[in-house]
Amino acid sequence: IGCDRSKNLVDICGEKGFQAFVCDALAVPIRSGSCDACISIAVIHHFSTAERRLATIRELARLLRPGGTALIYVWAMEQEYRKQKSKYLKEKSDSKGKEEEMNPDATRGLPRDGAPEGSSLDSRSSHCPLRDSEAKGHDAEPVAASVLPVHTNRTCFHSQDLLVPWHLKSDPKKKGGGAAAAAKLSSPVASEESQELSPVFHRYYHVFCEGELEAACRALDCVRVQKSYYDQGNWCVVLEKL
Repeated sequence: IGCDRSKNLVDICGEKGFQAFVCDALAVPIRSGSCDACISIAVIHHFSTAERRLATIRELARLLRPGGTALIYVWAMEQEYRKQKSKYLKEKSDSKGKEEEMNPDATRGLPRDGAPEGSSLDSRSSHCPLRDSEAKGHDAEPVAASVLPVHTNRTCFHSQDLLVPWHLKSDPKKKGGGAAAAAKLSSPVASEESQELSPVFHRYYHVFCEGELEAACRALDCVRVQKSYYDQGNWCVVLEKL
């Protein structure tokens, strides 16, 4: 059974005959202790605070029966590890001498959860303000806007918290949209015309340093870390429910 925040992606699963539903990873509507195994791929690195990331792991553990296992993948700060570059750094899409951004999760051998692409908006000097006051309640004291760097495609990370340019592309064969059209993933190479017409969004990422994901998992007394490893630019853990 799958779940995702995106209704369009969930609709595509339904069209293909898979069971999936829309939900928030912080509150999954499944009975506690009812799952033999859970998989969280390229999800937790999209949560913007350490508290939310830990809460997501705790929610994952809640779903497991005693002895059940969970696999977690998050994007790593170390895209070059033990003198080896990750697949993300190695793979390039050259068209007319210009490199274009692909979905970062897909290029690391993970299921695609978006279609970010390079554009004139992903320059090194591009920044977007991010306010955190809304997460602390309406009565919280206002906080100053912080600035997050926008990541440059196929380069190492210089910040753990950043924004990745994301091109939304529609399926020209499906006029009027629909689930598949709204969630259509871009091809590695796109024409200049399609790039100009594609709206660009900025997706938040928190890339994990070595040991960070494992330390977060060990902060929970209901699970045991069976295994922790690096895989093509990702930090990964296998947990067992106690």
